Amino acid sequence: MDITGEHRIAAPRDMVWQALFDPETLKACIPGCKELEQTSPTSFAAKVQLKVGPVSATFAGTVELQDIDAPNGCRILGQGNGGIAGFAKGGSDVRLVADGDETVLSYDAKAEIGGKLAALGSRLVQATSRKLADQFFTAFTERLKG
Repeated sequence: MDITGEHRIAAPRDMVWQALFDPETLKACIPGCKELEQTSPTSFAAKVQLKVGPVSATFAGTVELQDIDAPNGCRILGQGNGGIAGFAKGGSDVRLVADGDETVLSYDAKAEIGGKLAALGSRLVQATSRKLADQFFTAFTERLKG
Protein backbone atom coordinates (compact mmCIF):
# COMPACT_ATOMS: atom_id res chain seq x y z
CA MET A 1 0.00 0.00 0.00
CA ASP A 2 1.40 3.41 -1.00
CA ILE A 3 0.43 6.71 0.60
CA THR A 4 1.76 10.10 -0.46
CA GLY A 5 0.95 13.59 0.68
CA GLU A 6 2.07 17.17 0.98
CA HIS A 7 1.28 19.73 3.68
CA ARG A 8 2.10 23.43 3.95
CA ILE A 9 3.05 24.41 7.49
CA ALA A 10 3.13 28.07 8.56
CA ALA A 11 6.45 27.73 10.41
CA PRO A 12 10.14 27.91 9.50
CA ARG A 13 11.78 24.67 8.38
CA ASP A 14 14.10 24.47 11.43
CA MET A 15 11.09 24.68 13.79
CA VAL A 16 9.23 21.97 11.83
CA TRP A 17 12.34 19.75 11.89
CA GLN A 18 12.72 20.11 15.68
CA ALA A 19 9.02 19.34 16.23
CA LEU A 20 9.34 16.09 14.25
CA PHE A 21 11.81 14.87 16.91
CA ASP A 22 9.90 16.17 19.96
CA PRO A 23 8.10 13.36 21.86
CA GLU A 24 5.51 15.69 23.43
CA THR A 25 4.59 17.21 20.07
CA LEU A 26 4.35 13.81 18.43
CA LYS A 27 2.27 12.31 21.27
CA ALA A 28 -0.16 15.23 21.07
CA CYS A 29 -0.54 14.93 17.29
CA ILE A 30 -0.60 11.16 16.60
CA PRO A 31 -4.25 10.02 16.49
CA GLY A 32 -5.00 7.54 19.28
CA CYS A 33 -1.53 7.82 20.85
CA LYS A 34 -1.62 6.53 24.44
CA GLU A 35 2.13 6.39 25.12
CA LEU A 36 5.24 7.66 23.35
CA GLU A 37 8.74 7.28 24.72
CA GLN A 38 11.99 8.33 23.09
CA THR A 39 14.29 5.31 23.42
CA SER A 40 17.30 6.88 21.68
CA PRO A 41 18.01 10.14 19.83
CA THR A 42 16.51 8.56 16.69
CA SER A 43 13.94 6.03 17.92
CA PHE A 44 10.64 5.91 19.77
CA ALA A 45 8.38 3.27 21.32
CA ALA A 46 4.63 3.88 21.21
CA LYS A 47 1.20 2.51 22.05
CA VAL A 48 -1.58 3.67 19.75
CA GLN A 49 -5.26 2.77 19.89
CA LEU A 50 -6.86 2.63 16.43
CA LYS A 51 -10.12 1.63 14.82
CA VAL A 52 -10.10 0.50 11.21
CA GLY A 53 -13.59 -0.40 10.08
CA PRO A 54 -14.90 -2.98 12.57
CA VAL A 55 -11.42 -3.78 13.95
CA SER A 56 -10.30 -1.88 17.05
CA ALA A 57 -6.97 -2.58 18.71
CA THR A 58 -4.07 -1.14 20.64
CA PHE A 59 -0.85 -1.39 18.68
CA ALA A 60 2.54 -1.52 20.38
CA GLY A 61 5.29 -0.47 18.06
CA THR A 62 8.55 1.24 17.34
CA VAL A 63 9.64 4.04 15.06
CA GLU A 64 13.20 4.64 13.91
CA LEU A 65 14.53 7.66 12.00
CA GLN A 66 17.26 6.91 9.45
CA ASP A 67 19.16 8.71 6.68
CA ILE A 68 18.85 11.94 8.65
CA ASP A 69 19.69 15.02 6.56
CA ALA A 70 18.82 17.88 8.95
CA PRO A 71 16.73 19.92 8.27
CA ASN A 72 15.93 18.60 4.78
CA GLY A 73 14.39 15.23 5.60
CA CYS A 74 14.79 11.67 6.77
CA ARG A 75 13.45 8.16 6.39
CA ILE A 76 11.01 6.90 9.02
CA LEU A 77 10.70 3.14 9.58
CA GLY A 78 7.97 1.78 11.81
CA GLN A 79 6.24 -1.40 12.86
CA GLY A 80 3.37 -2.17 15.17
CA ASN A 81 1.60 -5.24 16.44
CA GLY A 82 -2.05 -5.25 17.47
CA GLY A 83 -2.24 -8.87 18.58
CA ILE A 84 -5.17 -10.67 16.97
CA ALA A 85 -6.02 -7.53 14.96
CA GLY A 86 -2.81 -7.93 13.00
CA PHE A 87 0.34 -5.99 12.29
CA ALA A 88 1.50 -3.04 10.26
CA LYS A 89 5.00 -2.12 9.14
CA GLY A 90 6.46 0.26 6.66
CA GLY A 91 8.62 3.24 5.87
CA SER A 92 8.25 6.80 4.70
CA ASP A 93 10.58 9.31 3.11
CA VAL A 94 9.88 12.77 4.55
CA ARG A 95 11.13 15.95 2.88
CA LEU A 96 11.03 19.52 4.19
CA VAL A 97 11.39 22.42 1.77
CA ALA A 98 11.53 26.04 2.95
CA ASP A 99 9.12 28.36 1.12
CA GLY A 100 9.56 31.83 2.56
CA ASP A 101 8.46 31.73 6.21
CA GLU A 102 6.62 28.47 5.62
CA THR A 103 7.63 24.85 5.13
CA VAL A 104 6.31 22.34 2.62
CA LEU A 105 6.42 18.83 4.12
CA SER A 106 5.98 15.96 1.68
CA TYR A 107 6.02 12.23 2.32
CA ASP A 108 6.01 9.02 0.33
CA ALA A 109 5.12 5.98 2.44
CA LYS A 110 4.87 2.26 1.78
CA ALA A 111 3.18 -0.05 4.27
CA GLU A 112 2.37 -3.74 4.71
CA ILE A 113 -0.43 -5.09 6.86
CA GLY A 114 -1.42 -8.55 8.03
CA GLY A 115 -3.98 -10.36 10.16
CA LYS A 116 -7.55 -9.10 10.50
CA LEU A 117 -6.46 -5.73 9.10
CA ALA A 118 -5.49 -7.33 5.79
CA ALA A 119 -8.84 -9.11 5.63
CA LEU A 120 -10.64 -5.73 5.65
CA GLY A 121 -9.44 -4.93 2.17
CA SER A 122 -6.87 -2.46 0.95
CA ARG A 123 -9.39 0.23 0.01
CA LEU A 124 -10.71 0.62 3.57
CA VAL A 125 -7.24 0.41 5.13
CA GLN A 126 -5.80 2.93 2.67
CA ALA A 127 -8.69 5.37 3.23
CA THR A 128 -8.25 5.07 7.00
CA SER A 129 -4.48 5.52 6.71
CA ARG A 130 -4.93 8.66 4.63
CA LYS A 131 -7.47 10.01 7.17
CA LEU A 132 -5.07 9.33 10.07
CA ALA A 133 -2.20 11.04 8.22
CA ASP A 134 -4.41 14.07 7.57
CA GLN A 135 -5.44 14.18 11.25
CA PHE A 136 -1.79 14.05 12.31
CA PHE A 137 -0.67 16.84 9.98
CA THR A 138 -3.66 19.04 10.84
CA ALA A 139 -2.85 18.71 14.56
CA PHE A 140 0.89 19.17 13.87
CA THR A 141 0.26 22.32 11.84
CA GLU A 142 -2.06 23.76 14.50
CA ARG A 143 0.45 23.02 17.25
CA LEU A 144 3.24 24.82 15.39
CA LYS A 145 1.01 27.86 14.77
CA GLY A 146 0.42 28.22 18.53
